[in-house]
Amino acid sequence: MPTEIVYKSKNCEWVDVEAPQLEDLSFLHDHYGINNLLLEDTTDANHLPKYEEDGNVKFYLTRENTELERSNLNSISDVSTKLGIFIFGHTIITIHRMRNRSVYEYKKEILGEKTEITPSTIALHLALKVMKSFDDESTSLQETLDNLENEIFLKNTNPSAQIRRLYKLKRKTGLNSRLLNISNEWVEHFKLLKISETEITDLNDKYKSVLADFDHLNVQITNLISMFLALTDQKANQVMKMLAMYSVYFLPITFIAGVYGMNFTYMPELSKKYGYFFTLGFMGLIVVVTYLYLRRKKW
Repeated sequence: MPTEIVYKSKNCEWVDVEAPQLEDLSFLHDHYGINNLLLEDTTDANHLPKYEEDGNVKFYLTRENTELERSNLNSISDVSTKLGIFIFGHTIITIHRMRNRSVYEYKKEILGEKTEITPSTIALHLALKVMKSFDDESTSLQETLDNLENEIFLKNTNPSAQIRRLYKLKRKTGLNSRLLNISNEWVEHFKLLKISETEITDLNDKYKSVLADFDHLNVQITNLISMFLALTDQKANQVMKMLAMYSVYFLPITFIAGVYGMNFTYMPELSKKYGYFFTLGFMGLIVVVTYLYLRRKKW
């Protein structure tokens, strides 16, 4: 069943709805009196995080980082999935379109809870787990970045594959940074719940920490891309320098060969008995002089 009563006590009822259908939303509207517009927000795949109130209903629309690997990284739905949290009275309702890691993990933890649980407590734990999903992602991206950096500077791998991976990494960190920046609204409004100041501080600190991690990752990736392009240019310059040096060797002797390749009847050197060997020797002398000159210039 998509609708499940996860926890129920005298002072708290937690209802979880996974992959809601129209009849599920209608039931929530009729039974709990939740505004249909707020319920529809939970089914919109690309809806941005927000906080909204409707009467006594507090609505937190959060997004947690998803573990799914998407080939396209065009919108925040490619790196995250929604978790809608409704709080009113002694009831908390969570709605998500797919299996949510934060909800799944806390469902297992709540069975071992011995202290009194309230809707605000559940919301806080879910919020912290949402932030932890970004924390785990930043750690994973940092490891990927470190491996990619080693490949670029220590191994001779395919540059085109590396730049594609760097671009994908930049897209992913950029989308997560944008998502975290606009999540500030719902994080700030957690102070409206019946939660201690210490717990609110913990959530804010966790939010600021993951936001700073992704901002730092963005800077690192941008710098690495710049260094990668500079390194690629340097390698191209080395190749061009090598080709230029070879052309310096062959340009004068090619000129001489071209002169003696002209089909004129009267060319004075053609009658010389040792003209051929003299010309080859002169060409060799030019090569030696050119080599000594380039060596002296340390080219």
